[in-house]
Amino acid sequence: MEQCVVNLAMLDRALWPIYEKVVAGERLSLEDGRVLFETPDLIGAGQLAGIVRAAKNGDDAYFIINQHINYCNICALGCDFCAFSAKEGDAHAWVYSVEEIVERARRGVAIGAREFHVVGGLHPTLPWEYYLDMLRALKAEFPHVHLKGFTAVEIDYFARKFRKSYEEVLTELIEAGLNSMPGGGAEIFADHVHDQICKQKIRWDKWSEVHRTAHQLGVKSNATMLYGHVESAEDRLDHMLRLRGLQDETGGFMTFIPLHFHPENTPKLSHLRHATGQTDLRCIAVGRLMLDNFDHVKAYWTMLGLKLAQTALHFGADDFDGTVTEERITHFAGADTPQLLPVEQIVRLIAETGRRPVERDTTFDIVRIHDSNAGRDSVQR
Repeated sequence: MEQCVVNLAMLDRALWPIYEKVVAGERLSLEDGRVLFETPDLIGAGQLAGIVRAAKNGDDAYFIINQHINYCNICALGCDFCAFSAKEGDAHAWVYSVEEIVERARRGVAIGAREFHVVGGLHPTLPWEYYLDMLRALKAEFPHVHLKGFTAVEIDYFARKFRKSYEEVLTELIEAGLNSMPGGGAEIFADHVHDQICKQKIRWDKWSEVHRTAHQLGVKSNATMLYGHVESAEDRLDHMLRLRGLQDETGGFMTFIPLHFHPENTPKLSHLRHATGQTDLRCIAVGRLMLDNFDHVKAYWTMLGLKLAQTALHFGADDFDGTVTEERITHFAGADTPQLLPVEQIVRLIAETGRRPVERDTTFDIVRIHDSNAGRDSVQR
């Protein structure tokens, strides 16, 4: 395993106390987080994050063969940061039938998909049975494929629209085939930021209660943080600490996913500049260091771009996401990354960083360890 050696003489002195805590396995404080966001020594912060990454996951960098399915983009909300949503009757609006969803799923299965990532807009008229039938049809046709579906925002909407509790909604979805939940819809938890970019969306209290309920029902989930818009470093730290506290309580989160905001084509935030590559890497490194009770941190190549996602593997990230196959939410906002990343390319990108490419399933059980040199399977489990 690669040894994460830190030369203290080259490290910003402000990071020395944090280094001591990291080496000792101690939890970092809010003030430590402030130092990490303020230090000019980005490389040093990345090295500290690398210590944690190596302790948790060695040299393994994970990926999955997955298929994104955005079943509709018609949404009752109209968030300022969203370029994806449409209203009924809009020329670019769509809602897929269950049959069309199954047909799209076949494309992912044809390349070996082990996971369907199913999310969509908050459709004002679709019946409850539509969502249950969707899961039932996918599970019946592809019983071996893991169904990761519906953000906390969608779950809350279902509960309000169909007059059910969170537990009732989730229980019925689980019975229909739901296996886990994505982490979307978190954005930034601080109310003053939330009200600027997505006032109509659920706040922390409901987002956390949905995930808490899911975890109590045995459903694992992910957690996201959208950065690079109007939030401050303090807001990011507040977000991370809330997630850390909930993870202490439930232990149900699998992965932390920092999401790079794409301002293009958004209703009212298109004037904002993209976060810099330094900000991207810093959010990943600080997330790895602050979220000591999360096993994994994802470098989401769809939003970061391939080269920066590679670099992120040296700043605390251990997961490269997956093949994706079709993703529309970020691409509607202007992302120019590919819609599909073949396994061979993912293996090569990971191997170039010196990490070991490990194909996983949704819950991080190892499917296959790929040969870093030849791009061929060297071990199967």
